[in-house]
Amino acid sequence: MSVTVRIPTILRPYTGGRAEVSAEGATLAEVLADLEKSHQGIAARVLDDTGRLRRFINVYVNDDDVRFAEGLNTATPEGAGVSIIPAVAGG
Repeated sequence: MSVTVRIPTILRPYTGGRAEVSAEGATLAEVLADLEKSHQGIAARVLDDTGRLRRFINVYVNDDDVRFAEGLNTATPEGAGVSIIPAVAGG
């Protein structure tokens, strides 16, 4: 399945400055693996050493937070939008 991945500013050096890229996969895990093939190094910024989503990275498939869905097994249907959003903290 082809999806559009929205890339936050901090990760755009991995995508040649592009804010959106295409990736293939039926699940979020497959999309991230495909993204890594085309944009080497990006997966290490999204996934931790155990292969899980980093604590301070939020990922949405369409409008659904994958942490409240199936995590990396969340389905990514054809034409879906995947958004990678670093958490913002402050006080």
